[in-house]
Amino acid sequence: MKNPRIFVFAMVVFTLPLALGNNYYLMALNIAALNVMIVIGLNLLMGYAGQISLGHAAFFGIGAYLSAILTTTCGFAAWPTIFLAMAITSAIAYLIGIPTLKLEGHYLVMATLGFNVIVYIIMIQLSAITGGPSGFAGIPRLRIGGFVFDSDRKIYYLLWAVSIGVLALSLNLIQSRVGRAMAALSHNEIAARCTGIDTETFKVKIFVLSAAIASLAGSLYAHYITFISPGSFSIFFSLQAVTMVLVGGMGSLWGSVFGAILLSLLPEILHGVKEYNVLVYGFILMTVLMFFPKGLFPAMRSFGAAAIRKKT
Repeated sequence: MKNPRIFVFAMVVFTLPLALGNNYYLMALNIAALNVMIVIGLNLLMGYAGQISLGHAAFFGIGAYLSAILTTTCGFAAWPTIFLAMAITSAIAYLIGIPTLKLEGHYLVMATLGFNVIVYIIMIQLSAITGGPSGFAGIPRLRIGGFVFDSDRKIYYLLWAVSIGVLALSLNLIQSRVGRAMAALSHNEIAARCTGIDTETFKVKIFVLSAAIASLAGSLYAHYITFISPGSFSIFFSLQAVTMVLVGGMGSLWGSVFGAILLSLLPEILHGVKEYNVLVYGFILMTVLMFFPKGLFPAMRSFGAAAIRKKT
């Protein structure tokens, strides 16, 4: 097997529900699976293409609302709608990405942040279509034939299978010729351009891919929860996603998995101090940036490798 770590990770993930009798923990892990997808896509953009986005909650929300509206209001079948939502989101990302990715530094950050704000306002103002601040209810659950994913345990395997699939495809991507071009782009865009890499095209393509993955997660979220509201797709969620990338480690897809799971489960661990959620996230981000600038996962790997060398 080309990547035995994925096989081991999949075995752990798929046997974990056998040890969990409480559906509440399964629900938390289901949300973690969705966050893993989003953070992997965002890390491709930030860690490999060298572009920072504070608007990924918008793509997450676009996927969720498109799937919800098309299946509930228009009567579309759920699975084809998920792929249709990904295509529409990709088209929007392409149109946004062409002018936006010409910007650099804080200008790019502000542009993506502004896009998130615009989408959030549209979700609230188009109340006749989206349900407005009250949310959109009655979203059908996913099904395959007569099998309905109507419980946390049933959909757990679907969400994690998709997450692991996204991880496997992303690992293959970064190990390919395209991945090497992305690495060159993230290290030095001018040098990459001098070697013949079409940097502008690469940045837009990775931006579109990242948005499509976020849209996929949004659609699955909508059909899992069966109720969505604009609050789930606010700027705060975009900040959470970026925090997950930074905590896990930019340029490390396994770090994305680690960061997404850790920060998805952290609110459940700190349930007693939920009102200090923002302060906890800020403290974690500050600590990681100060002491582990490359992220927690790469730091753990370095410590582990150093310990092994010391023993031998």
